[in-house]
Amino acid sequence: MSGFDRRDAVDRLEELVDTVERDRMPVPVREIWAFGDVALGVDPVDRLDIYLTKDILVRDDSESTARETDVGEAYDIEGVGKSVRADWAAAYPNHLRANANGHAAPEKCLGAHLLGDDEPIHLEVCNASFEDNVTQRLRGATLREDYTQLLDPRGVCLWADGTRSEEAFRKLRESELALPTLSAALEMLGLDDEDAEQAAHELHAWREQQEGVTVRGDVV
Repeated sequence: MSGFDRRDAVDRLEELVDTVERDRMPVPVREIWAFGDVALGVDPVDRLDIYLTKDILVRDDSESTARETDVGEAYDIEGVGKSVRADWAAAYPNHLRANANGHAAPEKCLGAHLLGDDEPIHLEVCNASFEDNVTQRLRGATLREDYTQLLDPRGVCLWADGTRSEEAFRKLRESELALPTLSAALEMLGLDDEDAEQAAHELHAWREQQEGVTVRGDVV
């Protein structure tokens, strides 16, 4: 899949929000943001960038955790009922995903549940809000001198704590959001102009190398 017409991209965002509202998720989801090209009014949208704020599962709120052992053993995945909800895993075993250590990975589970295999979509998942993580990731990327770890700060909140922003969807459909260039946005966050240009170049180059669904998760 090569990209989305702008109307299709916004429809896809609405479909994703519908799914989060309707389905049991592997972990609680608190916010959904769209960022990057779709927020800029670009048409077509080569890749759709989505950010989810999730809760860390401290206590499984599944109605029954009796299936935890069965599901975990059946898929050789640890952490069912701890990292992800046991009842979600039992209901959606095909979406259960693990990290390299064989432990249930919430961000990969969310990606499997919400996205198709070959969609040109990049999903960022973190326990911190989008705005907080933009700042955290900028600080970390600057210290490591790896700007591919940045979050594009030009985003719009579509859904938060169960409430959908119809105004945000309207502005996306009508390309009404007035947002700066990526380098200018990074300058507003504190980078000098030379570093901001370099960071924007590196992030764009990294993005152009990605194909299909990509998922990245972190914890702040």
